[in-house]
Parts: sequence; structure tokens; C-alpha cells
Amino acid sequence: MSERDAFVEKAKAQLDAWNAEIDKLSARMEKADADARLEYNRQIQQMREQRDEAEQRLKEMQSASEDAWTDMKAGFEGAWANLQAAFDRAMSRYQ
Repeated sequence: MSERDAFVEKAKAQLDAWNAEIDKLSARMEKADADARLEYNRQIQQMREQRDEAEQRLKEMQSASEDAWTDMKAGFEGAWANLQAAFDRAMSRYQ
């Protein structure tokens, strides 16, 4: 497996984990009172937007040429770390 393929597989696994966490939070929202549901809904929406941004960046990297991928990787890793931190902060509020 090439470095690029391994990187893509790792990113896909993280996206799957984020989707599972969003699903868990959505299930908790169903059991919450009306005021809490509003906050859960806001957080879930932000998390989905962050996930969608990560998915889009991953698609861009997958379709990039080998030379462009090498250049994009460093920028992607920084953006990915920021998305991961934001996602973790959102999840920590509800655990």
C-alpha cells in the first residue's frame, strides 16, 4: 500500500468514527428536554459541517496528481488537526 493510500484509509477511518459519534449525539438529543435539544442540534450541525469539510478536502486530495498530493498533504494535515480539535471540543461537552 502506498503512503497516499494509507493516508486516505486512515482519514476514511477517522471520518467513520466521527459519523459514529454524531449518531451517538443524535441519539442523546432524542432523550433530552426541549432546551437541551436546541443545543444538541446546534452542535450536531457544526459537527456535520466539519465532517463535510474534511470529506471534501479528502476528495480533493484523492483526485490530485501525485505531485500535487505531496504538496497538499502538509496543508491537509494542518487543517485535519484543526478539524479534529474542534470535533473533540464539541464531543467533550456531551460526554
